[in-house]
This record gives sequence, C-alpha cells and structure tokens, in this order.
Amino acid sequence: MDAFDLMHGKLHVYKREGSRLWQCSAYLDGKNRRKSTGQVDREKATYVAEEWYVGLRGKVANGESVHGGFKFDYVAAKFIDEFEVITAGERSPKYIENHRARIRNHLNPFFGKYFVTEITSGLTQEYRVHRIKTNVDPRTKRPKAPSRSTLHQEIVCLRQILTVAEANNWIRAVPTVTPRYKASGKISHRAWFSPSEYKLLRDETRRRATTPSRERYRDNWETLHDYILFMVNTGLRPDEALRLEFRDVAIVEDDGTGDEILEIEIHKGKRGVGFCKSMPGAVLPFRRLKERRERTLRAEARAAGNPVAARLPVLAERLFVMPMQHLLNLVLNTLGLKHDREGQVRTAYSLRHTYICLRLMEGADIYQIAKNCRTSVDMIEKYYASHIKDRLDASAINVRKPIKRSRSSVETIAE
Repeated sequence: MDAFDLMHGKLHVYKREGSRLWQCSAYLDGKNRRKSTGQVDREKATYVAEEWYVGLRGKVANGESVHGGFKFDYVAAKFIDEFEVITAGERSPKYIENHRARIRNHLNPFFGKYFVTEITSGLTQEYRVHRIKTNVDPRTKRPKAPSRSTLHQEIVCLRQILTVAEANNWIRAVPTVTPRYKASGKISHRAWFSPSEYKLLRDETRRRATTPSRERYRDNWETLHDYILFMVNTGLRPDEALRLEFRDVAIVEDDGTGDEILEIEIHKGKRGVGFCKSMPGAVLPFRRLKERRERTLRAEARAAGNPVAARLPVLAERLFVMPMQHLLNLVLNTLGLKHDREGQVRTAYSLRHTYICLRLMEGADIYQIAKNCRTSVDMIEKYYASHIKDRLDASAINVRKPIKRSRSSVETIAE
C-alpha cells in the first residue's frame, strides 16, 4: 500500500490496495477521521489532504463542531414539535407521548452525544444490540429483551427523526436502519377465543349478570355480558366501542338475509370515519343496553325533579360509559383464560380478533371482512387466516393425478 505523511506526521495520505484514489486520515478531537481526496494524481491528492486537515484544525481551534450540523437530541426535539403540530387530529395524544418517552428514555441516552451525520447503519445495529443486552423489566428488575414490536417502534421513531434531518439538508440521506440477519420474524396469530373458550366466557358472564354476588353490581355485570356479545358480533375496536353513541347505531333489516342487524357509523376511529354491519347476535345486547341506559337516566331525572329530561331520548349518550377491561380481566383470570397457549395476553381487543376468526371459520369472504373491520386483506391473511384450518380446502389440496397405464401392460393383463 502506497503511503506518506504530511504536517510533521499528523496527516497520513495513503492508497488502498486495488484502489486508484488517494485517501487521507488524521487524529483530531479525540477521534481518527478519514476522507477520500477523490484524486488519482499524488500532487493533487496532497493539496486536497492539506486543505482538509487545515480546515479541521481551524474548527477545533475555534471550538466548532468538526462534523457541522446538529446533534441528535436537537433534531429529535425539532421532530417531536413538528410531529405534534402536523398530525393534530390524526394521531392520539397518547401516541405522541409514547414517541416522547421513546426519545427521552432510549434514543437520546444512546444517540444524544452523536451528530446526525455520524449516525450510520452500523450505529443503528449497535443500538439494537445495546437495547437487547441492557433492557430491564421494570416490574421484576431483571434483564429482559424488549419485544420485537417495542424495538420496531423505536427504530420507526429514529427513522422519522433522521427524515427531519434529511429534509433540512443536515444529512445527505437517511441511512438504512433495517435489521441485519433477521429480515422478518415468525408470524403468530393474535390472541383470540376459540368457539369453546368463547362459550365458556359467555356463559360465565351470563351467570354473573343473572345471579350477581351483590345486587348493587348487577348493572355492571349485565353491561359486561352485553359488551362481550356486542363486540364479538360487530368486530369493533375497543376504543371505537367506547366512543360509540346510541345515535350512531341503527337497527335495520338486512336485504340479503332478512335478519335484523345493526348499522354502525364510527367516528374518530383508528382509520377515521367508517361503517360496520353487525351480526344478528348484536341486536339483542344493543337493545338491552339502550333500555338500561334509558331507565337509569329517567331515574336520575326524576330524582332531580326534571320531568322533561326523563322523556328525552338517549341519542347523545354513549353505549358504554366506562371501560370494561377491569371486569373482563376479573372473569378471564377466574376462568384461566387470560393467556392463550402461546402465552399471549387476552384483552378486550381479543373480542375483535374472535369476531374475525369466527367469520373466517364460517366461510365469509375475506375482502368483505376487511372492509367491515376497516383493515386490510393483507393484515387478515397475515395475522388471522394463517392459523384457521377452515381456510384450507382438502379437496383442492389432496388432488391425485390419474394413473395412465401403458398399452403393453394392458395387453399383458388381458392375456
């Protein structure tokens, strides 16, 4: 390898084996720095290297950044300010707060000391290794690798921050932050209730609603029972169900089947405004919810001496005045259904997953399910349809090609 020194040995100029271009390197500000001169001629390369070295020395002497640009923590703060303003009304405050927590707790402690120009694919990989090795479970205080989704969300946040730096010309391009060696993980189904498990849950909530341990809890158990029936027959997300008002739901007769179903108009859901048509099994719990809510409001109006309010409809009232997760967890823990066989935690979201899986098992069209649930066919194929045995057609799989016998073998048998 051709090489020589300049500036009393402080600047090293060299040519790598197999390369036509001269490179230069120097140790400045606690770090060895390299640069390609882009020159083939030795004299021109010497001039470029000296100019580069003198420029770096001048920045160090003036207390300026050798790299230029801004540090990561500054760009991260600029990103979160922009993100909150631009996505106003499209992203929930909780989602934005989660981004802030990721930056505060994980990204800034690791990348905060670097300039954005120093963040490379290799440094991102070092961050992954660092998180996996040093993460601690806050409850048990023991080392525990973060889940795949947690690490993915942090890398998404990192990519968005670097996109801000690229937009402001602080870096030339966003480096590749996709993980090496592990392009995609195993696909596992989401926690749901099989038909037998759902029957067990439904019967238990019906029993508690019919014969509560204390009479004052009857209304709560009745609401939980209707909540489970309503969710499994509509496929709504839990946050959509909590925002749902009685004026958003209409009982109609389905043109195709002649059954009574619910037509639901969803506002401010994950995908914005949407519509849903329920199964016939959602009509009865909806009627019970409405009657119970009207009875409660009339009693409160009479107690307050307001006869006019006692006659008003409950159109603007919500179906569910409080989250059902606490009562649902109580029943699931009692029945031993809180976790599925793979250890996944069942939540109120599992009722939506149950709706999708049961529809697939009944042979419903996957595209229509995706439209009704306001999601994509790809998501259903990836997380739901992969483990439903009813999606496999044995008659199409176990096809056997007919055996064609040769003429000679037929003649031999005939003889």
